[in-house]
Amino acid sequence: MPALGDLLRRLGHHRLFPTVLRPLVPVDRFVGRLTSGRVVALGIVPSLLLTTTGRRSGRPHTTPLTYAVDGDSFVVIGSNWGRPHQPAWALNLLADPHATVRVGGREVSVRARRVTSAERERLFTLLLRLWPAYATYVERAAGREIPVFVLERKPVP
Repeated sequence: MPALGDLLRRLGHHRLFPTVLRPLVPVDRFVGRLTSGRVVALGIVPSLLLTTTGRRSGRPHTTPLTYAVDGDSFVVIGSNWGRPHQPAWALNLLADPHATVRVGGREVSVRARRVTSAERERLFTLLLRLWPAYATYVERAAGREIPVFVLERKPVP
């Protein structure tokens, strides 16, 4: 699917892209769960399923996200398609950094850490290589700083 991936990366900058694809997120979540995280985002970009604890409800919430690898950690971005408010999963991580990631058929316990300054710039560049439209989402976010998180694997006891 390289041609489809290239096409979607170009279309990702278009204003209608989130409007068309956002309704498909529940389908993506379902397919990801069904395949234990082996197939998320049609396999076009590296994707995982992040399960956080709801900051108000205390219930688990699962979200499909694009990720980059940095050493032994996963890097995710709270772009929320460039909308002016933070995604719920990012607010959940700020309230409780303990989460799980399902990727490639495995579930991994992680601890989230929001990154800043030079580390953020380095990791944002890494994410831009995967999905160049993140630069457009920053412009659309109406001054909201888009958070970047490192999801560090918890040691197995």
